[in-house]
Amino acid sequence: MIGRLNHVAIAVPDLDAAMAQYRGTLGATVGAPQDEPDHGVTVVFIELPNTKIELLYPLGDNSPITGFLDKNPSGGIHHICYEVEDILKARDHLLTEGARILGSGEPKIGAHGKPVLFLHPKDFNGCLVELEQV
Repeated sequence: MIGRLNHVAIAVPDLDAAMAQYRGTLGATVGAPQDEPDHGVTVVFIELPNTKIELLYPLGDNSPITGFLDKNPSGGIHHICYEVEDILKARDHLLTEGARILGSGEPKIGAHGKPVLFLHPKDFNGCLVELEQV
């Protein structure tokens, strides 16, 4: 059901410093910050030959990233994102398998302009999983 790894998301306490580190120290191609108010984050994508890194920074007082950074002040891996061909079909299959979908269970539009869902980390070995329809 899952396809390619789309990205690994890293929550960061200082977005400018993280961008500079990837651009300067690692020599990566770093995109521009984009606010995603529906998800409460500002994201920056780092393009790699085989996938992307997504830097996550809190946007607004109710950002879900704030709690993560409170527990992990230096930042850290927040989630991994896999591609799926049909997000509703994937959701329905996961529900029949007993997996929990976070939120309402209805896809939201993600940072790439495509439908996304998040799966409960307790159902996936402690890892928050994002599915993105391609």
